[in-house]
Amino acid sequence: MAKAPRILIVEARYYEDLADELTRGAIAELERAGAKWERVAVPGAFEIPAAIAFALRARGRRRARGFDGYVALGCVIRGETSHYDLVCAECARGLQSLAHEHGIALGFGVLTCESREQARARALRSDGDKGGEAARACLAMLALKRELGGR
Repeated sequence: MAKAPRILIVEARYYEDLADELTRGAIAELERAGAKWERVAVPGAFEIPAAIAFALRARGRRRARGFDGYVALGCVIRGETSHYDLVCAECARGLQSLAHEHGIALGFGVLTCESREQARARALRSDGDKGGEAARACLAMLALKRELGGR
């Protein structure tokens, strides 16, 4: 029997209530799949790629625990300036770069919404459950990686 995958959940805490709901959805899916998980918090979505890069760099160090996959969770809500566009683009670009460069299994659960109401509808487990969806995507990519011979 294959050992349980180890997944790192990286959650942006800028909108704490939404982060909590996204994380609850992700954890429920990971536990349903029998995965082991750890979770770390970062201030906002912009910091998510750096946190995953920190974990990847730590893998080779003594006492560092490697992860089989990563779930990125957070929310960016459009405001009155172009800051929203920059944060969204750089978060997505950073995560995609890590996935390509390091061949990681990654679930992208960073909401990019026009309003708090949109974000809430997508985050709620009873509605959009984007946290659960991101965890399922991570697990699916991990299965594909194993099928194709990745470590």
